[in-house]
Amino acid sequence: MAGYILLEGGAEFGGLMSAPDLRAIELAGGFDVPISIIPTAAAPDNNHRRAGNNGVNWFRHLGAHNIEALPLIDTASANDATIAASLQQSRLIYLLGGFPGYLGTTLAGSTAWQAMLAAYEAGAVIAGSSAGAMVLCQYYYDPGTRKLINGLRLLDNTCVLPHHNTFGKNWATQLSQDLPGVVLLGIDERTGLIDDAGTNRKTDWRVYGQGAISIYRNGSTAIYHAGKTFTDSFS
Repeated sequence: MAGYILLEGGAEFGGLMSAPDLRAIELAGGFDVPISIIPTAAAPDNNHRRAGNNGVNWFRHLGAHNIEALPLIDTASANDATIAASLQQSRLIYLLGGFPGYLGTTLAGSTAWQAMLAAYEAGAVIAGSSAGAMVLCQYYYDPGTRKLINGLRLLDNTCVLPHHNTFGKNWATQLSQDLPGVVLLGIDERTGLIDDAGTNRKTDWRVYGQGAISIYRNGSTAIYHAGKTFTDSFS
């Protein structure tokens, strides 16, 4: 059975995201399972080591014991057999924020992404915050180039607007026009959603954290605050 998906809106390691991340650890199998931090999106400004260490320290703070920030920072490392093997054995794979265009193009078609999919199909949790959440969808908006790009498509017919309560909401009007029929997921900072609210993965979702999820579809908006559940196939 396929695993779970965790999408977060950003500001992930400020100490206020324990609810969704603890739930992700639980779904992954507990505090002793292997957790992989993917700092690729922070590589363009040479911030991947610090970002990766922040991720490791955060999950240790939550009580996890077996965490590694993998040196997946470019196309070569995305196709490295050793890194792919680590990913395939991981039970929680967490994609950090940063530059979505770089992250998406680095992972697309790579050995590493195929290993992540294999882990997911074996029951692992795939998590992403900000840029990490964006590239998991069918489409993502790259603010650096101001272009829409085809994502990794772990979720079909979707496009994430991260940091929704700060700047992400400003993208909603234009992206609604550019992606007619596509569901826009506005995710506030320090907020996440996981498809763990029922037995049907990818349709039964629960909101965790401090803020809300805003779902834009066909000219209407539905808002779900932390603690709420909803059923949505995003079709």
